[in-house]
Amino acid sequence: MAPLILRRQLIDTALAMNSVGLNQGTAGNLSVRTENGFLVTPSALPYDRCRPADMVEMSLAGAVEGRKGRPSSEWRLHRDIYLARAEAGAILHAHPPWCTTLACLERSIPPFHYMVAVAGGDSIELAPYATFGTQELSDHVLNALAGGRSACLLAHHGMVCYAADLEAVLALAIEVETLARMYGQALQIGEPPLLSREQMSEVLERFSGYRQTSS
Repeated sequence: MAPLILRRQLIDTALAMNSVGLNQGTAGNLSVRTENGFLVTPSALPYDRCRPADMVEMSLAGAVEGRKGRPSSEWRLHRDIYLARAEAGAILHAHPPWCTTLACLERSIPPFHYMVAVAGGDSIELAPYATFGTQELSDHVLNALAGGRSACLLAHHGMVCYAADLEAVLALAIEVETLARMYGQALQIGEPPLLSREQMSEVLERFSGYRQTSS
């Protein structure tokens, strides 16, 4: 069984996700990798009513382990990212206002600002629409995360990102929502000029150097 402290950390991060405005009500979901699979927030249970035992433990085969519970409807998306990205230690999916605004307009986030590279690429891509909880949606997300990207938007839906741990994934989600807000505000004035592929490559290289130094 997953450690109690990890279950509590999952609840605390889910509560923080709502308190900072990344999510509303019971929407969105959060997970963290465990030794044999992952813990994911339950379906349709408000985070302020969650107890550690309510966090659902799942295997990477998609089976609920230990104490039975109903996982988030997006458990497949979490499972598939863990299978595809060995570096993913935690995953956050939510409906932040600005990310969702762009997603509903079917817009990705282009390199209008160098900090777009914080998500691992020279853009934050848009996954095409598919019904929530489906394998089709999961497949679209994995394609949008290609090229080392760690975040993407989901058309007419929201956003998803992954990082090494719960603290890092919350920080990344906040950064992506901030970028979405700045881009959305810039679009109210006009289409912003974009950084070149060469300029973004230099930023990505510098970011990689910072991560290697701090690790």
